[in-house]
Amino acid sequence: MCSKCNICGVVPSGGNQDEAYLGFLDLYDNGGAVKAQDLELLLEQERLLRPASEIDSLITHNHAQEDKLLKAILYSKKDYVVDFRVMNEREIEKGNEPEVLPIEDSLIKALHARNIKKLYQFQEESIKKVLLGQDVVIVAPTGSGKTEAFSIPILQKISEAISYFSPMRPELNGKGKVFAVFVYPTKALARDQLPKIRHLAEALGITVNVFDGDTTKAEKDSIVVNNLPPEIIITNFDVIHYHMLNRTKFSRLIRSAKFLVVDEVHVYSGIFGANIHHIIKRLERLLTSTNNNNIKLQIIAASATLPNAQDFCQSLFGREMKVIVGKGRKGKINFVVLFPSFRSQRSLMLDLLRQATTTNHKTIAFNKSHLGSELLAFYSTKQGIKTRVHRAGLLATERKSVEDSFKNGKLLAISATPTLELGIDIGDVDAIISDVVPIDRLTQRLGRAARSGQEGYAFLVLGNDPISQYYKLNPDDYLEDQQIAYTDPTNLFVEEYQALAMCCDKPLSITESSSRSKTIDRLVSKELVSLTKGKFIPNFKNAMDVLRDFSIRGIANKVEITYNGKVIGERQMPQAIEELHNDAIYFLAGRRYQVKKLHFLGKDQKKRVQLPIAYAELKSIPNDYPYYTKASVSEWPTILGTYEEKKSHGLQVMYCSLKIQKKVSGYSNIEIGKEALQGTKVLLDTAIEFEFVTKGLVFKSPQPKDILKAVIDDQYVEMSGYHASEHAIIEGSSMITGGASQDLGGISLASSGLIFIYDGSIGGNGASRALYDKFDKAVIRALRIVSECSCESESGCPRCTYSYRCGNNNEYLHKQAAIEILHRIVDGEKTQFGEIINAQPALV
Repeated sequence: MCSKCNICGVVPSGGNQDEAYLGFLDLYDNGGAVKAQDLELLLEQERLLRPASEIDSLITHNHAQEDKLLKAILYSKKDYVVDFRVMNEREIEKGNEPEVLPIEDSLIKALHARNIKKLYQFQEESIKKVLLGQDVVIVAPTGSGKTEAFSIPILQKISEAISYFSPMRPELNGKGKVFAVFVYPTKALARDQLPKIRHLAEALGITVNVFDGDTTKAEKDSIVVNNLPPEIIITNFDVIHYHMLNRTKFSRLIRSAKFLVVDEVHVYSGIFGANIHHIIKRLERLLTSTNNNNIKLQIIAASATLPNAQDFCQSLFGREMKVIVGKGRKGKINFVVLFPSFRSQRSLMLDLLRQATTTNHKTIAFNKSHLGSELLAFYSTKQGIKTRVHRAGLLATERKSVEDSFKNGKLLAISATPTLELGIDIGDVDAIISDVVPIDRLTQRLGRAARSGQEGYAFLVLGNDPISQYYKLNPDDYLEDQQIAYTDPTNLFVEEYQALAMCCDKPLSITESSSRSKTIDRLVSKELVSLTKGKFIPNFKNAMDVLRDFSIRGIANKVEITYNGKVIGERQMPQAIEELHNDAIYFLAGRRYQVKKLHFLGKDQKKRVQLPIAYAELKSIPNDYPYYTKASVSEWPTILGTYEEKKSHGLQVMYCSLKIQKKVSGYSNIEIGKEALQGTKVLLDTAIEFEFVTKGLVFKSPQPKDILKAVIDDQYVEMSGYHASEHAIIEGSSMITGGASQDLGGISLASSGLIFIYDGSIGGNGASRALYDKFDKAVIRALRIVSECSCESESGCPRCTYSYRCGNNNEYLHKQAAIEILHRIVDGEKTQFGEIINAQPALV
């Protein structure tokens, strides 16, 4: 704006004020400037602000009561109000009184004591089907009573079993044996649910105990040494895995289990889910050998968000599951979708956090990444907002301290990753602030707000990224793009570790090994198992050396993070080399540190650890240190084999086994507060290299022939067009694949036109398979994202071609070339692979 001339205009900033000013002058010369008093009208025409009249209509249409917080946000004139609605769903459909069900009176009295006089319909259906012995998965909102839905029928069946055995066969007394194993993904959630389950169990004289890494020695002894096991054990899969392979007394106790409950089942996706699939198979194997009558383990799963429950649970558990659904919620939610027209996503989230806490609303701000949660807490604390971080990688004591402080009202603001999506009771929550996640994930987060029936607030904050730009222009699509859970039990690396663990559980017969003969052969060749008298027996010393460092939540070793000689966190490979290289700035619990040294240990080929990092040593930095860092990464792909191929539009697309060679050669210093995706480059003295095998898809893009005729440096434009197309497809596929893009990596192979999109986890996690299955739709979405963005920069911008995961500092991007490439794909232009060259430098 020029106040002297009383004129103004709107131009993309591009992060450079001089360029913006030149753009403004160009706009004026071409008659695009307007009078200053018309600025607001211009901003509305450019869809940078929502007209006040339209916001008035949204409020009237939703019969919303305009309060101080809502008014300040909706009429701020700083952001575009994409949508506002009052979510006042009817309560979950009621069923009958518990008295109509075949359950004991003492159990009914226990329900009445908790003021449960009537069950929800989904609870009633679940109780009936579990009592009939069916395997079920319960999908119902957070705080709706899923725990009662599976606990009541299991307690009833345990009570019946105890009553049956006691009088007729004292030696088969049901007391003193484990009937059910309840599994939760975190120790905190297990302890949070214990009182609720125990209240119902005690009414029937049934005991329930937690057995995990936080259980005291005295408590463990009372269970396993004194031979007084509870009828229900609450634990996690890490504990089950450890005790089975070490053949402990605990592993023998749980062999009598008849029921397995898996709560928050959607958590077991990717690599974690692949491991869980095999751990359950190992558990079933031990149960079968113990129970002469060969009674099948009954499985009950539960989740607040799982749109593909049938397919996912069939893959995870290897059996058909009956899906039971409950819909509805308590409390009224004021739901606002905002697009940051004149600031960054984080600045908007920070402003919302400030306004919510200033009006004394207890607030959780959700972020996708560790770095996002740490940065938000860092900035908010600097502005005087007391905010603490809750995420994986922090010590359990730190997370528990955050939960307790929030629950008792001493803390009003938490910056969290999805760890707080799970059903941990942290008391009343008034407001939720969320970055972009699929609608069903958002719904689970909304379940945190107004759980006690009070009015709540939920703010979905779009960002300066391709998918946010798309949803700003196509908001209805957001409500249809749901997250799907995915896993890949056929991961060969997972299978090898789990087959070795299975041999440790109990020697594997030749008959049992037939379905995994190649895996067993590999274990024999590595001298980890040997065939003796018709059974594969582990070499325990070698086997334990391998399994000791194996995490079922990922394949590679974890990297411990130390400060002043103490372990303060951890990170897994291969992500660790990008975040914990020498001189990297690392955020932890709201503080910034610098990596003083990344320490390595020697190789052990039998462990197949190609870069066995032991720990990263951190040091303090001044509070006013102006940067954080982003690694510069180059990658080289090699196709090891093809699983499947298909035609998509005109392209030949292959789903493959890939070897990825990753190299971190340096990093970019990104200035705090600038929110840029590019920064000043610094080279490392010694590059870090790592390679791993995974799964992914590959296709050959058509050439952008038209634009190449009009440019001088045609090779640069061509390779930059492929690179931008790769970014757009991955980022644009995020919601189509249920948020899988965060688990994906991408490589465009110079000017060959070959684009690889692969699972970021060793061995594969199922994300690239989800994209392969929906590739047609993903390319169309990518084209719309890039072509609908109004930026005029040659390289594009954060809202179309940039990626926050880019290992090349978002360089070598060409927007118009990408548009032509994606148009040619959608129009059906055919390409053939020909000879695939694997040794060219690649853009990621």
